[in-house]
Amino acid sequence: MENIIIGITGASGVVYAQRLLQILCRKEYNIHLSISEAAFLVIKHELGIDLNRSQLNIGEFLGYSTDNIIYYNNADIGATIASSRYPIKAMVIVPCSMNTLCSIAHGISNNLIQRAASVTIKEGRKLVVVPRETPLSSIYLEAMQKLCSAGTCILPAMPGFYHNPKTIADQVDFIVAKILDVLNITHTLVPEWHSGEILTIEDL
Repeated sequence: MENIIIGITGASGVVYAQRLLQILCRKEYNIHLSISEAAFLVIKHELGIDLNRSQLNIGEFLGYSTDNIIYYNNADIGATIASSRYPIKAMVIVPCSMNTLCSIAHGISNNLIQRAASVTIKEGRKLVVVPRETPLSSIYLEAMQKLCSAGTCILPAMPGFYHNPKTIADQVDFIVAKILDVLNITHTLVPEWHSGEILTIEDL
């Protein structure tokens, strides 16, 4: 099975990571997961889940147990996924804090998530970062431009409304669907857009 790295950092929107993992676990992938210290705090605050950092029970986070997720302490900068020789299909940082994004953009590797991202970039592999910050300063925009120029996909957590979402879960699925699209992973989270009307410039 192919390997995908998922990094969860301390930005709001950890539900995106939770949902992405739930979907990927049902597909034929080995998931390599690392969670930053700040992300544990956000998970507790936003989802009400107080995860054990030293002995992570992924079932608590996903709502069911699975055997295709390998967890790594974010301080373990020497983990296998930090090696350029370890075969990785892609890496997703979701949500991606601006601290993490800016660090990666400037080649800083203070932890496993940052190191794995740096390796993913230098090896020419797919890196997807999902920032949720708003508004964006020129510092943040410059960091995003640096990463984009290096081949990183910047996928902001900006849910759409054309699919007529009825719940928060629908909005979450919209972003997760975008991530899966970038990874070329098939899904049925959001129906394809089929417009029955022809719009003109005057309609917009």
